[in-house]
Amino acid sequence: MKRFILLLCIVSILLTSCNKPKEINKKDLRSAEKIVGLEYSKTERDSLLDGLNVALEDYENNRKVKLENSTSPKILFDPRPINYINNEKQIEIKWNFPTDVELPENKDELAFYPISELATLIKQKKITSLELTELFINRLKKYGDTLECVVTITEELALKQAQKADEEIAKGIYRGPLHGIPYGVKDLFAVAGYKTTWGAAPFKDQTVEYTAEVVKRLERAGGILVAKLTLGALAMGDVWYDGVTKSPWDLNQGSSGSSAGSASATAAGLVPFAIGTETWGSIISPSTRCGVTGLRPTFGRVSRDGAMALSWTMDKIGPICRSANDCALVFDVIRGKDTKDPTTTDYPFNYNQSIELSDLKVGYLKGLFNRKDYRGKQNDSISIKVLKSLGIELQEVSLPDNIDVYPLAIILEAEAGAAFDELTRSNKDDKLVAQHKYAWPNIFRESRFIPAVEYIQANRIRNILIEDFHKLIKDFDVIICPTYGGGQLLMTNLTGHPCVVVPNGFDEKNHPTSISFIGNLYDEATILAFAKKYQENTDFEELHPDLFK
Repeated sequence: MKRFILLLCIVSILLTSCNKPKEINKKDLRSAEKIVGLEYSKTERDSLLDGLNVALEDYENNRKVKLENSTSPKILFDPRPINYINNEKQIEIKWNFPTDVELPENKDELAFYPISELATLIKQKKITSLELTELFINRLKKYGDTLECVVTITEELALKQAQKADEEIAKGIYRGPLHGIPYGVKDLFAVAGYKTTWGAAPFKDQTVEYTAEVVKRLERAGGILVAKLTLGALAMGDVWYDGVTKSPWDLNQGSSGSSAGSASATAAGLVPFAIGTETWGSIISPSTRCGVTGLRPTFGRVSRDGAMALSWTMDKIGPICRSANDCALVFDVIRGKDTKDPTTTDYPFNYNQSIELSDLKVGYLKGLFNRKDYRGKQNDSISIKVLKSLGIELQEVSLPDNIDVYPLAIILEAEAGAAFDELTRSNKDDKLVAQHKYAWPNIFRESRFIPAVEYIQANRIRNILIEDFHKLIKDFDVIICPTYGGGQLLMTNLTGHPCVVVPNGFDEKNHPTSISFIGNLYDEATILAFAKKYQENTDFEELHPDLFK
């Protein structure tokens, strides 16, 4: 085992450079020992040298094989704990759409209508999909540059899709709630005929003549793709190759990320909803910053086929909308099994808008809420009072504390380093805008020094974490927690659990705050219904930034 650890470190040291590595010598060995925290004897070093140099040649030969970002390792992550059993019966969802929606005199007001009301207007032929699509395209053109949230407006495609939707609806063909509804996607999803830039300068002219599965499902549901939206370069933060995506509540503040454009455009009414991704906070964080509602589904609920890979065992796809009910509408369309993504499942989604909150068992992470003076503390306290007033009896719970989750971040770092190995070795990572020590170029380089043994050990610890977290949450329907702090964000991304984040007010700088609802594996239905009830008793999802009204 010690030999393999040292081998990985030495080869990483020597191969990080794009130049052909020199032969490994004893001095190299002694230096590498410090990195892995081991110390070998002179005899052990003598024995290691020949094998390490052979391995160096093997690595060079492996690198002659061209690996696309879309090529995943033959290792599948499964978030289900031992002996996990899930409900298999799908119940028909009753959406309870409004029937009395009127077209406003100022059609710009439609920019902030919920999907359910837009769907009613389209179905009742009070507005055409083409009219609605043109409205949102015009808003994208008007405000996209201000927010720096748009990579590509897919106007030609959108107008064709809208015309088709109108023709179908005129013939009595109605595909469902998203038929004729415009939307945007984070620009790490491939769409044939358009650039897929991943927000990064080395890929800003990249085209992938393929369409991601999530986009295909939305198209089959009648959705109208109007824009590919910004993301922080290679799915980190809000800095991309052409600027910093802005929060529509404060143009001096970035929108956070990495689903930066998806959240910003939704909050500003440039799209009714957008699709984002999360590996460690990339839906939750920008949704909070921009004051919108985001759903991070259970790992494996939505196909990642055609999406940029960052971490094969942590990447997830979910909707960013203005309300929990909108998230439910979109999630129901994009979820499900896909043979092209073997991590996907086909469990039911039994969303019930009429859920009785008093029937739910709800926990809350009291220790995290009791922290001193964190941003949003006062708003979280008010949210707790609102929930209690609805007849919910909150039970205090605590996160598993036998494992420090932050060292497990090497799982993400190692997988991201592998996903962008060629970028590092070619030195094209120098073209990325962000170059500080916490940015991808340096993290990718650091990942070369994570031994394979340590990566595997971290995943073994992750297995324990999954079992421990399951023991905590299995007796509850929902666990309420602050959006940030205490390690819950990384913990639940590692365990694969779903989370809904909803706006719950503003801080002293008038920046949005949020609160999070965590659910059991594959039970997005309960936390979305819970969030909908919360939003029915507050109005934060109905508030919009003044500049974009």
